[in-house]
Amino acid sequence: MENPVIIFGAKALGKTALDIFNRNGVLVYGFLEDDESQHGKEIGEVNIFGSTDDEGFTKLIGQKCEAFVAVEDRTERKNLVEFLHETRHVQPVNAVHPSAIISEDAHIGHGNLVAAGVILQPLSKVSNHCLLHAGAILDTEAELEEFVQVGAGSVIGMGAKIGENTFIGTGVTIVGGVEIGKNARIGAGSVVVENVPAGATVFGNPAKKV
Repeated sequence: MENPVIIFGAKALGKTALDIFNRNGVLVYGFLEDDESQHGKEIGEVNIFGSTDDEGFTKLIGQKCEAFVAVEDRTERKNLVEFLHETRHVQPVNAVHPSAIISEDAHIGHGNLVAAGVILQPLSKVSNHCLLHAGAILDTEAELEEFVQVGAGSVIGMGAKIGENTFIGTGVTIVGGVEIGKNARIGAGSVVVENVPAGATVFGNPAKKV
């Protein structure tokens, strides 16, 4: 990546993204963060300049800078991605930790965070704007639609399909072939052995509706 990156969000996920870009030798120009109490502070040696709609900095995106959205709240993340699409006509870049193992036959879209130790097996698919936390595994032919969040240490089994905007907590196991509907929530530590309908929240071993 030739251009420096502006990171939207300076909380924990932003710090994770900064570490990834640093490890990949990518210059981070600065952070934009809506919490005004953070403005003027630094993370490492990188400044938190202003809010995510600060035109003085957002106007650089697509010209002199790239963008990465490091916000966990799914609605806010979607809004920021739409803002970048509509006003700057750009896609956020990926942040992929160098320790991640990604098969040459896997597919990965735009704006994804792939943290330390993530494994993407052959023919797995990660669409756009997903968050894969440390040690998550997508087995062969598993698929994530857009804006899916996969917690640390979770395993998405062979051929499983995860619908858009789904939240998967830490240490979840989704067995092979299971389909998760959009906007579902899977509680931490759950073992999902059957399909989950759209919008449902499930928890437990085996996972049941809450």
